[in-house]
Amino acid sequence: MQAAPFLKDLVLVGGGHAHVHVLKSFGMKPMPGVRLTLIGRDIETPYSGMIPGFVAGHYSFDECHIDLARLAAWTGARLIHAEAIGLDRANRQVLLKDRPPVSYDLLSIDVGAAPNLDAIPGAAEHATPVKPIAELGRRWLAFVERMKDRHAPLRVGVIGGGAGGVELVLAIDHRLREIAPTAKIDVTLVTRGEILAGNAASAQKAMRTILARRGIRLVENKSTTGIGGGALHLNGSEQLEADEIFIVTEASASSWFSTTGLPLDSRGFFAVDDALRSTGDETVYAVGDCATVLAHPRPKAGVFAVRQGPPLSENLRRALLGQEPKPFTPQRRYLSIIGTGDGRALATRGGWSVKGAWVWRWKDHIDRKWMRMYREPPARPMDMNARAAPPDPALADADARRLLADIGMRCGGCGAKVGAGVLTRVLARLGPSPGLDVAIGLDAPDDAAMIEVPAGQALVQSVDFFRTFIDDPFVFGEVAAVHALGDVWAMGARPHSALALAVVPAAAERLMEEDLFQMLSGARRVLDHAGSALIGGHSGEGPEAALGFSVNGLVDPARALRKGGLKPGDKLVLTKPLGTGVIFAAAMRGRARGTWIAAALASMRQPSSAAAEALVAAGAHACTDVTGFGLAGHLAEMIRATGRGDEVSVDLHLDALPALDGAVDLFARGFASSLQPENLRARHLIDGMDIHASHPKLPLLFDPQTAGGLLAAVPADRVSRIDGIVIGEVQPRVEGRSFIRLM
Repeated sequence: MQAAPFLKDLVLVGGGHAHVHVLKSFGMKPMPGVRLTLIGRDIETPYSGMIPGFVAGHYSFDECHIDLARLAAWTGARLIHAEAIGLDRANRQVLLKDRPPVSYDLLSIDVGAAPNLDAIPGAAEHATPVKPIAELGRRWLAFVERMKDRHAPLRVGVIGGGAGGVELVLAIDHRLREIAPTAKIDVTLVTRGEILAGNAASAQKAMRTILARRGIRLVENKSTTGIGGGALHLNGSEQLEADEIFIVTEASASSWFSTTGLPLDSRGFFAVDDALRSTGDETVYAVGDCATVLAHPRPKAGVFAVRQGPPLSENLRRALLGQEPKPFTPQRRYLSIIGTGDGRALATRGGWSVKGAWVWRWKDHIDRKWMRMYREPPARPMDMNARAAPPDPALADADARRLLADIGMRCGGCGAKVGAGVLTRVLARLGPSPGLDVAIGLDAPDDAAMIEVPAGQALVQSVDFFRTFIDDPFVFGEVAAVHALGDVWAMGARPHSALALAVVPAAAERLMEEDLFQMLSGARRVLDHAGSALIGGHSGEGPEAALGFSVNGLVDPARALRKGGLKPGDKLVLTKPLGTGVIFAAAMRGRARGTWIAAALASMRQPSSAAAEALVAAGAHACTDVTGFGLAGHLAEMIRATGRGDEVSVDLHLDALPALDGAVDLFARGFASSLQPENLRARHLIDGMDIHASHPKLPLLFDPQTAGGLLAAVPADRVSRIDGIVIGEVQPRVEGRSFIRLM
């Protein structure tokens, strides 16, 4: 069933605790006509309540992190993996690092807080900040690897005596004594005031007793004035020697908050009302550590961010429908459970406290229950009927009402073209495309483009087109351009120019403009870098986004690379890892890890220009790009193209096949691209399929690739000049032997 046309863009910046609730809420009960987009710098977001347990070794990295890519896939949200650096509120855009801005109709910000390293000289150079928490996980794993089986003495200092600092120092002490049992470990906690200030006196007393029993030194009422020379410098000229230093002091607001023009509190955090809406802009909401509710100031603790999820979700729905938001009053008193790292915990609320192993088990149960809501697939399918239902008319402005009026009777033929106004604005925003030998292009549009071919050069042409497989239109544009240019690079040619064919789903006009602009902006980044001018194209409406290019390249005919030309003794080189097909087959089902998807996209967005130049310089005898037919299919093409007069075969080393992270694991779990069965028809050309049937990398031979690498035959004495993996050798063809022999 086709989804309803989009009329409004709801954009969430940051994957904090409140936003993951909004994602699931809108997934379980979507608003037809609303496109939900999550912009996140980190693809895996931590649950702050479990991070001390992770440091202590009680949880794995995966157990305490939410995979935003999988959550977005389950809930139908669009995920843009990018870092926000500001807002253009006049044009309602989120400014992003190293890519075009993303537009919004309604915006919510949940990006946490930044470490306040400026307050302590030398902290940035010599200490590890705990915030942003999203960065701590990987830093801690690296630290643990360095400390494993250490024998030399180790002195650790932790700055900050709040609940976070206390939990961290106890967790660090516990973990270090596990992984380096023979080392002399000294751990010190330094706080400028009293430990657990603001908590019950009984909790403070209990924690001092716990620290003393564990042998952790506590320095209270001492400010850290600097860090350097392997020491903490305290007021009063006191110094504490330390090999490793962690900072858990009060965090600060990100610097870009002050550039937004939104009202801020005295510490630079977004000022919001009791409905979680900015006090200066009714289209902007902010929650979690990055915001302060002026009417109800509370500590910046995870418990409040979690509680803000439901009221934020409800108020975003109300705002989209033009209704007044509902005020939200957080509780004044809250339960704080502080793990002590050793399977025990201290609970405090108001004036009382209690401790013991049962308190830790209680905390562990609460935390794991919360994580299960966002780490596991929903118990029931998302409401796809609601997604396809007609949008609420309350969402529609004049532009959207026109779309709703003629929905179900959208024209075909030339009537399905994107409007001239949209196209004109997009081209103006893209600006002129650089390129050589283009007589008529986008700078002076005509009925057709005109290019000039220099004397002595041959023109090579190719075309590629496919529907989107990711929700980020900018990244999709990059991948589509790299994929289309692959044929040009495979022939050793220099990209010259390209014509685009772009399809965007029917939506409100401004949303269609944004989608088209984002796709072509991503493509232009690749084309411009390759020296290829975008000289024209065609755009239209369709059920889903799609993009392709007709590309031109120039090459010296005498130096052009061909599929045929394999010579016995050549080494077979592959310039990119395999596995994009299976990874995105799993991603469509919400089963691929976000880190796997990110790594695959990074590979797919990598141009093959440098690899092609190196192959030409090394005197490669043959070359092709590995795409939809898979490695086996394209290798068979090379062998056939070599010709009957010089028949060859290839010894292929399965162990040597480079695989993207997660690909082999996903094959083992039964995932495969829908094109894999078709590609398996090439198995009759391969010897050794039965012997190697259980080899974990065998399915890689038939996995269709998007924007895959180059596959080339290179003289053995020149293969070291190529930045690629040797996966086999070319052999003389033996009578009765298949094209490919698995080794």
